Amino acid sequence: PIRAHDEFFTYLVRDAEGRILLQSHAADPTVFPSYDGPGFRQTATHRLYSDAALQDTIRITVAEPLAHRMSVAREIQMGLGLPLLIVLPVALIAIILAVRFSLDPLRRFRARLEARGARDLSQVPHEGLPTEIGPLADTLNSLLARLREAFEAERSFAANAAHELRTPLAGAIAQAQRLRSETKDRAAAQRATDIEETLKRLTRRTERMMQLARAEGGRLRMDKSSDLRGVARIVVDDIGRTGTPDRIRLNLPDMAVMSDLDPDAFAILCRNLVENALRHGAQASPVDVTLTASGQFTVANDGPVVPCETLDRLTARFERASATSDGSGLGLAIVAAIAERISSRLVLQSPRPGRTTGFQVSLRLPIDDSE
Repeated sequence: PIRAHDEFFTYLVRDAEGRILLQSHAADPTVFPSYDGPGFRQTATHRLYSDAALQDTIRITVAEPLAHRMSVAREIQMGLGLPLLIVLPVALIAIILAVRFSLDPLRRFRARLEARGARDLSQVPHEGLPTEIGPLADTLNSLLARLREAFEAERSFAANAAHELRTPLAGAIAQAQRLRSETKDRAAAQRATDIEETLKRLTRRTERMMQLARAEGGRLRMDKSSDLRGVARIVVDDIGRTGTPDRIRLNLPDMAVMSDLDPDAFAILCRNLVENALRHGAQASPVDVTLTASGQFTVANDGPVVPCETLDRLTARFERASATSDGSGLGLAIVAAIAERISSRLVLQSPRPGRTTGFQVSLRLPIDDSE
């Protein structure tokens, strides 16, 4: 005899009159409804399938308990779901790590771009970039090269034009001075003096244009360091010889301020700030020029307060605090260009800190760490 076992599927074989011809040992005839044609049907407890054979003389019905179907479904869900719950997070982590690893060269490329100064138009190294991104980097470097050439042409034109104007301007000034000394007509002498002053202003402007071209395109950091105190003394003494020695108060530290900043660039920066303070500050008050051991350089003067909206645009080219003031409007633009090239922040304040009036310009210069 066949040993007892659990049956998940039971069946009945009946004839056309519904008499049971054959059944599985666990079949419960009450579970099987009357035959009503081939196909699936479902009761409250079972899922059944019926079919006929031998010209509809034999009817076969197979039943499966719904509880068994649900149990099998749960087992399938557990069998498939648990591995997925383990595999999917692992796969997700692996995908994230793979994407991050593959995008590392692109992130480094972006970091190199973000770390650049606004005027740094040199080529960006792009080794190790994905093949799909490489042509984009090449295109970017090509664009930077064209921009660099355009800016270089502009700076060269300004510098060359200013340089070429120096000699004829000097000759014109000499002619105006000769005309003034030789004429006996007081009105003509005054006109010659006016011409001389106009030519001198034009000369100063051409010098500022050359300084601006140097600030924007020249090399500002040197291989050898120098003491900035000596440069500051020379500039202040030179400006003092023009007739304002008592108006400048120079404050320097006792220890050397060693920096790789080009001495000529610092001299240009210092001269422009001091001359700007002398020109626009109160005539009866001194100009304070301070260089600290930490490299903080400050030029401050008394005078009327400059509105905030004017401060914001003073570093633009040909911008002046007052339309009636003398000057080229290039001094602070030159200083701002140098500050940007040495990665320093130019700070304009009005009124002066601790005062109710005045104007102050400050920036931090690069100094040697060992000092």
